[in-house]
Amino acid sequence: MVRAALAIGSTLGVSGCAPLGAPTVAMFGAYFPSWLASALVGILGAVLVRLVFIRAGIDDAIPVRLPVYVCIAFGIGFLFSHLGFGR
Repeated sequence: MVRAALAIGSTLGVSGCAPLGAPTVAMFGAYFPSWLASALVGILGAVLVRLVFIRAGIDDAIPVRLPVYVCIAFGIGFLFSHLGFGR
């Protein structure tokens, strides 16, 4: 009785998970995790934003560049994940 209650209680934490499998996307004939594609898009987007900032002269005015560009990469990656994969 106690073991059954513990087994049921331990599964309540994952009861909201859907059995859809890993979130993957097919690219170039292989399956990649969607978070990896989002991270790659975020990093490339941050590099492009940095190039635009350098060209506009804004890059020199940023006091802490690394956290700013990391946040920009996260923002672009999350936006891509939300709009592209609905996650």
